[in-house]
Amino acid sequence: MNLDALLERLPRKGIENLAFPRNLLGTFRRKSISFCTGVTDEVSVVYWFQSRSFSIDLRLPDAAATAVTQRQGWVGDTAWDADSRQLSWNIARSYQPRNQWPEPARLSFIGNCVLEFAPSGAYVEDWRQQSSSGPLLGLRLIGALNDATGEESPLDGGLLITGEHAAFAQSRPPLIDEALQRAACLEDALANGIATEAEIESYEVSVAIGGRAITYSTRPGRSGQVIGAGNFSICADGLVAQEGTIGGQPCVLFYEVDVFEPEFRFEIQTPSTSEALDWLELEKPHLARHATLVN
Repeated sequence: MNLDALLERLPRKGIENLAFPRNLLGTFRRKSISFCTGVTDEVSVVYWFQSRSFSIDLRLPDAAATAVTQRQGWVGDTAWDADSRQLSWNIARSYQPRNQWPEPARLSFIGNCVLEFAPSGAYVEDWRQQSSSGPLLGLRLIGALNDATGEESPLDGGLLITGEHAAFAQSRPPLIDEALQRAACLEDALANGIATEAEIESYEVSVAIGGRAITYSTRPGRSGQVIGAGNFSICADGLVAQEGTIGGQPCVLFYEVDVFEPEFRFEIQTPSTSEALDWLELEKPHLARHATLVN
């Protein structure tokens, strides 16, 4: 069955006992990042997709023209500290061989914005919710089976459907990841023959904005292709299997179901006091003259 058929047949797995604020579920575009030095970046393509327990992140400073060694993308387990209101991610395998964002996130919410402050004061990121309503599906990739050899390989990654948008992440084959751990950075790995461009690019993070066709990816050649293509099946043990390829060889990908809400409404507003709402209404002719929803 295809992905749409899977969405019709998969048993619901809800967000009960969600560990972090509901405002964080969905698709977020980074509108800007402002640094303590006084400069701001509003150009880089950055997306964050959040499931119940994991996230997928893509960062491309020059969109599709970003050099192979400068792309960033990962999948990570989400950890929320309610006392400090800080979010962090445990990332086992990333496109880059080192963690380039070591600080947790201190978060504030206003409307459809998630404001992420670095505790050190180094930067603040302004994220905008892109999702409105529709399915919330989070599948966590755990491994693959090579059809020809019968060999099983551990993988990290995931498939996320958040309303109108989709994301997919798949880590490199383990031997390539192990080789890259010997390099100080991807430039070093490429210069010293530790990995080829194709091997570096084999870590995929792709996002589809406004549909299933890939808009941006760590593998630019995937642009326009469909996220979630291939036959799916639901295994007896509850895992989801998908026919796919790795390195040009046919395989079966296996996922654990993290969340599935067939119809979900994503948060684009935050609560306020009745006095504040009265003030907003009173001053609406002035305050809302040019106000629009900015995603």
